[in-house]
Amino acid sequence: MITVLLPPTLRAPFSLPGVAEALSARGHTPVFPDIPDDDTAPHAARYVARASLEIGRLAAGRAPAVLVAEGDSGPLLGAVGAAQRSAHRPVHGYVLVDAPLPQPGSPTRADIAKNQQLTEVSVREGEPAAYRTERLPTVPDWPDAPCGYLLTDPAFAHPAHLAGMRGWVVRDATGDRSKAAAELAALIDELLR
Repeated sequence: MITVLLPPTLRAPFSLPGVAEALSARGHTPVFPDIPDDDTAPHAARYVARASLEIGRLAAGRAPAVLVAEGDSGPLLGAVGAAQRSAHRPVHGYVLVDAPLPQPGSPTRADIAKNQQLTEVSVREGEPAAYRTERLPTVPDWPDAPCGYLLTDPAFAHPAHLAGMRGWVVRDATGDRSKAAAELAALIDELLR
């Protein structure tokens, strides 16, 4: 099983320490898409397009995958999944890591932050002016596979709570971030059962 670790938007790296080793130890093949060009509008569309191209390049043909999104890539997870289905690459699960949840309609990142009580999450240095106010792509039939949420940052406690209310598997690793990679691997195993 391929595990696609989608980084946060705007060139931020995927940040869980030891994640490649923890996933490999459980028989998952981690891949890290490089998404260098979403800092120009339309940010979300560029992210989804580049992520889809990178997944095609990294994920040996039509191998099944689990998509893991960290940070601001979370609301784009449904669109990335829809692109995988269009390319006939099966998605067997979705996981968000300290991320806002995808939301129906075409909300902005500012709308999502307000609706999911993420006012404590700070704006990143160098963030483009229209980044928080652009409309995000929506996918009406998402989720199409089991979903989970890994919480390592207490600022995302409300989205994690919302995920639990949706019946998603939720793991809390706020006490020790060094164990978060092992929690992610266990969460993925639980989704795939």
